[in-house]
Amino acid sequence: METGPAEDLLPRERAPHDSFDVEPPYAPDHEAVAAVEEYADRFLDRELSWLRFNQRVLELAEDPTLPLLERVRFLAIFTSNLDEFFMVRVAGLKRRIAAGLAVRAASGLMPREVLEQIWRTSRELSERQVRLFRDEIHPALREAGIEIVRWHELDEAEQKHCRKLFKERVFPVLTPLAVDPAHPFPYISGLSLNLAVVLRDPETGKEHFARVKVPPIFTRFVPLGNQRFVPLEDVMRERLKKLFPGMEVLEAHSFRVTRNEDLEVEEDDAENILAALEKELLRRRFGPPVRLEVEESITPAVLDLLVSELDVAEEEVVRLPGPLDLRGLHGIADLDREELKYPAFVPTTHPRLAEVESAAPVDVFKAARRQDVLLHHPYDSFATSVQRFLEQAAADPHVLAIKQTLYRTSGDSPIIDALVDAAEAGKQVLVIVEIKARFDEEANIRWARKLEQAGCHVVYGLVGLKTHCKLSMVVREETGTGGGIRRYTHIGTGNYNPKTSRTYEDLGLITTDVAIGEDVAHLFNNLSGWSRNASYEQLLVAPDSVRSGLIERIHREIAHHREGRPARIRMKANSIVDEAVVDALYLASQAGVPVQLLVRGICALRPGVPGLSETIEVRSVLGRFLEHSRIFWFEGGGEPEAWIGSADMMHRNLDRRVEVLVRLPGEASRAVVDELLTRAFDPDTDAWLLGPDGAWERSRGPVHLQEWLIERQRRRRTTG
Repeated sequence: METGPAEDLLPRERAPHDSFDVEPPYAPDHEAVAAVEEYADRFLDRELSWLRFNQRVLELAEDPTLPLLERVRFLAIFTSNLDEFFMVRVAGLKRRIAAGLAVRAASGLMPREVLEQIWRTSRELSERQVRLFRDEIHPALREAGIEIVRWHELDEAEQKHCRKLFKERVFPVLTPLAVDPAHPFPYISGLSLNLAVVLRDPETGKEHFARVKVPPIFTRFVPLGNQRFVPLEDVMRERLKKLFPGMEVLEAHSFRVTRNEDLEVEEDDAENILAALEKELLRRRFGPPVRLEVEESITPAVLDLLVSELDVAEEEVVRLPGPLDLRGLHGIADLDREELKYPAFVPTTHPRLAEVESAAPVDVFKAARRQDVLLHHPYDSFATSVQRFLEQAAADPHVLAIKQTLYRTSGDSPIIDALVDAAEAGKQVLVIVEIKARFDEEANIRWARKLEQAGCHVVYGLVGLKTHCKLSMVVREETGTGGGIRRYTHIGTGNYNPKTSRTYEDLGLITTDVAIGEDVAHLFNNLSGWSRNASYEQLLVAPDSVRSGLIERIHREIAHHREGRPARIRMKANSIVDEAVVDALYLASQAGVPVQLLVRGICALRPGVPGLSETIEVRSVLGRFLEHSRIFWFEGGGEPEAWIGSADMMHRNLDRRVEVLVRLPGEASRAVVDELLTRAFDPDTDAWLLGPDGAWERSRGPVHLQEWLIERQRRRRTTG
């Protein structure tokens, strides 16, 4: 059994729905618990709720009030989202069924029932996406002078251009793979676009099958000039005779396979987790298929061959009009047509970090000593706040040490560069790298090795737990009056990624609060050494105390309400699934406490159920930025508490990850969060509302939250 720092962070054994394990005076009585548990169908299914989320993304693509290329972008995002859902969630369901571990979900559904509903719903959504592209987006693009055409629509000059392109660039990299007794059916990599080709030997009359992969190294839609494009597979299809000289090409149909690409690394059995992960990444490419997409024009014989060789079930086949794989629409959305996009928005420097009558950047340490800085990205610039904080720390001779967690970061990350500079300057640099961040594993391995080579102390977190918290701590020796060691801490809701910080909505606190600094120092010691400290004054840390801490505060609100004091609960998260938290919110609602939830993605709670959740309102806001911050607000009987951090209300976050929530220490920071939540739940704010049946309905208010925040930022810039 593992000992050491992980002990106090590992999840405790608990009953599946043990929501009420809190100390008096906040513990509910048995009658209150029974009043919630009598609603056997009180949980919505998490997988089906996710599909409803992707439906909301599709509804953005359907929205005629949005700029055209933004609608195109949402079509591409819908495809990428659905791909990942099948690679991870559907693959996981299939794996559990195959292993005989099919237990009933909290929603009451068996995995097979969930899978059947997934197939039906996802097929309907995919067909809806294709109809939208064909009937609305494609004609609208053409009207705007952007044309995606098929081969038969090309004029002679364009066909000549495509033949030349094929000969000089595409043909040399193609590898046709035949299928016959001497050539087994080739491996089809996940998410690759392929042509299934049927050939006939004119001498013998015998038919043959071959597969040709559409090279992903080329642009998905081939530019023809004048913003006209043709799918690459159309060009290849037309020139197949060059690949199979002397043969007759009878048929060519595009198809695409989705495979299980979730990672399984047995850390306890791996001496070196880095080596184990590299091996697992190689295995990932050979995961079993979970979906087969084919053009609707495919013939039964070719489809039967693909189904048989790929070993997919009939319900896993999705027939769609071409072109398949609309992820390629990202390239169209990137066109330089600013009049067809959202108006340009440039993040601005937070007022407390803005230059004042000087060309030199503000000293972030000096600003933080004066007052806490609560950042709201992307409205507040990441580059002139968090990035500058670490760059100044690397260059400051008074900085002794930097401690940092990294979950995902960009390929050319200035954060990595700053940490390398700090280590090379002789500072103590500790970096907790989570190399198991899904789909970013290879990049994180590269950066882990670069940091190690620069002299940073690189740690891969705790066995059995992903390190998902967003923490940075700078230890500085102060000079002048009141000198000594001071800790500067940044705690955020989002990754230290300069690229995604421009499109992800997140919060981050830069503070010199002594208690917070001590808590974060203890946590870093837990993650890197043999500290046994598991109690914190200003933090809630999963898997030890996030769930229990939030549930205790929910029950405090119940007590405040019963005593006639101000009581209210507001939460903002990507997902709310955890049954214990949901049951506690139901109890609060039954007691009469107002509960407002702002959820971007999955929500397993049913609002508005008579007798169970009548005081609960659930909203969702989607738009040009990805809502990513997590906020937890408790009215506190007139003394409000506001917490921000990395944790969503899901089992993986609360039980299998190191997550951190921090209590905002100042009135000014709480006021910012209060204003954000108040605007989000204003009836005039455009949002989707969740009904008790799990369906979301859009309430088109005149104010869009993100546009309101952009306009507020612009006003601050012009009046500041």
